[in-house]
Amino acid sequence: MDLKERIGQITRERFGLPPEQCGDRQLYEALLVLTRNLTQERPAPGGERKLYYFSAEFLVGKLLDNNLLALGLRDQVRELLASWGHDLNAVEEQEPEPSLGNGGLGRLAACFLDSIAALGLRGDGVGLCYHYGLFRQKFEDNKQKETPDPWMEAESWLIPTGKRYTVSFGGFDLTARLWDAAVPGAYNDKANRLHLFDVEEPAPPPENGIDFDKTDIARHLTSFLYPDDADEAGRLLRVYQQYFMVSAGAQLILEELEERGYGPESLAEHTAVQINDTHPSMVIPELIRLLTERGLTMDQAVDQVSRTCAYTNHTILAEALEKWPLAFIEKAAPRLVPVIRELDRRVREACPDPAAAILDEKNLVHMAHMDIHYGYSVNGVAALHTEILKKAELKRFYDLYPRKFNNKTNGVTLRRWLEACNPDLTALIDQCIGPGWRQDPGRLVGLMDFMDNDRVLERLLVVKQNAKERFCRQLREAQGIDLDPTSIFDVQIKRLHEYKRQQMNALYIVQKYLDIKAGRIPERPITVLFGAKAAPAYVMAKHIIHLILCLQELIENDPVVRPWLRVAMIENYNVTWAERLIPAADISEQISLASKEASGTGNMKLMANGAVTLGTMDGANVEIAELVGPGNIYTFGAHSDRVIHLYDDKGGERYRALDYYHTPRVERLVDFLLSPELLELGDAKDLAALWRDIKGKDWFMALLDLEEYISVKDLAVRQYGDRKAWARKMLVNIAKSGYFSSDRTIKQYNEDIWRL
Repeated sequence: MDLKERIGQITRERFGLPPEQCGDRQLYEALLVLTRNLTQERPAPGGERKLYYFSAEFLVGKLLDNNLLALGLRDQVRELLASWGHDLNAVEEQEPEPSLGNGGLGRLAACFLDSIAALGLRGDGVGLCYHYGLFRQKFEDNKQKETPDPWMEAESWLIPTGKRYTVSFGGFDLTARLWDAAVPGAYNDKANRLHLFDVEEPAPPPENGIDFDKTDIARHLTSFLYPDDADEAGRLLRVYQQYFMVSAGAQLILEELEERGYGPESLAEHTAVQINDTHPSMVIPELIRLLTERGLTMDQAVDQVSRTCAYTNHTILAEALEKWPLAFIEKAAPRLVPVIRELDRRVREACPDPAAAILDEKNLVHMAHMDIHYGYSVNGVAALHTEILKKAELKRFYDLYPRKFNNKTNGVTLRRWLEACNPDLTALIDQCIGPGWRQDPGRLVGLMDFMDNDRVLERLLVVKQNAKERFCRQLREAQGIDLDPTSIFDVQIKRLHEYKRQQMNALYIVQKYLDIKAGRIPERPITVLFGAKAAPAYVMAKHIIHLILCLQELIENDPVVRPWLRVAMIENYNVTWAERLIPAADISEQISLASKEASGTGNMKLMANGAVTLGTMDGANVEIAELVGPGNIYTFGAHSDRVIHLYDDKGGERYRALDYYHTPRVERLVDFLLSPELLELGDAKDLAALWRDIKGKDWFMALLDLEEYISVKDLAVRQYGDRKAWARKMLVNIAKSGYFSSDRTIKQYNEDIWRL
């Protein structure tokens, strides 16, 4: 049966109509069913070892286009739909985006699953099936408002497996119900799985925003990703979530090990477990507990698990290295407490440094410490990040276990972040160097041969301009914002966090606003685009969003400034919006305080689509700069060694925001937060709180780098005017982006860590 007949069979069975008479929604459901069935039919890759990739997030994005591409059906489906009077893009708009992640951590996990499957490796993801995601973001009164994001429909990518696992908490049990989504390999006929655990009777969406009864564990455990941890109930719920995920996942691992014909004593030989950040850390004591239940001694169980589990560190921020009160674990997972105490005892016996213990003097369980002691690999996610871990943040552990530490610079799947989201650029690349780069992204470097080809450079500029015009139409339809597509698109899209320094970008906007009001007109119009969500309990991050939205309204209503400067913040920024905006970006803002961004992956996606990086020497920016060369990136800011020095207060040189605030230019920009213009539009209390924080604390040192940031950004804006020179910068960035393919990253994980 050919593709047309298969689609027609589905539409007739479901809707009583031939496909020619179906609407976009009906065709979407038919394609979902067809594609889901085709991916589910694919067998898993072979191999004696199997990987389980544990992550609290899998930000997979919409899957119809991605899976059609992996199945090799995308062009055929597009032509069929066109013959019926439908556009594939319009049909894909019917798909809700799965709310299973938030930021870079979750998107990385999704890219990794894609690459594991594409490389024909045997590896499944393990996570939770969140019903309402992080939240759906709305803007009201220039503030973020959080509402549930119910994405699950009667027809989705999730397949009920019929498998159920009992998770025993303190005083009650819960059944973990397993749903699967297939992850097809792009260049083979195999598919892995994303395993998602859910409770049996999930609660309906909350009626009042995202507020719900956090003590109702049985129904709300899988409601939200990262429940508000501003109170003890929210923090405790996170522990319940984490144990639910790892307990069910550990049971699945041992069940599948037995089904493959192996005993528990051979776990390490046939299984690899990757712990993605500290959220799944309890898989270590849970696997040990389950192995001892199956007859292994404690020594044997510890040995097996220590040769099975590997840990990826994604941050040096202290608040992100989880430390849970032992009392929380006693309540949520009491059967783990004796295991954790025994693991801590063994550490103390082998290592006299109390700072390396799992349990500290406050009875806090240090999850990262447990991962390092009882895992066989510890990896950072960019060259700079890994060196900081080894030399500073985790130095005592590196001194103990130097052979465990390794670097795996992050990558992104160019199948989604170039081929799928930017077909015009993909076609141009194919015409220049052929399609072989799709399976071997390193071949993109062949574009360097076209550096002096005026025709290619001109077409590259046309591709970018078309993407900008397309994005402008999409934003106008969604939010009623009408932008100038001929302006420079200066883009900062990432989770809202002070270390990512959206507040510094906002101060640049203030500078440009004041310049224009004073008659100093920029050489060309600038549009500053933001996309970000702030965690519900992260008050200062929400204040920064408030400032950006107030600046957006201020400029929209100013006929003098509006022709030269625009600000737009995308509401409910997600993977779909990223796929729209990234092809349109001219400047990629990667301005985190040096030493704070582990890697970044947005920088890689933007680079691959021809945006030029404006950034600090932080995370993977360092490697981008090495690859593209100094003429094709704009760098600024204090280097990581100096930043670490300022935090350490060595020689009495501790950073003091007031020292930088009390300069005429900086003081004027910061004080604008309390100007009559902004106070008329914003919440005086929130703006004052942000003003006090920036001038008095500024923990992530925006004022340290502000003046150089403004100067270097102005340089980029001026140089954008030389269109041929800018096109060359674009071409170099695209050509050198192949290194940041997640296929390369996964090959390195497999060669050095998993050995599947």
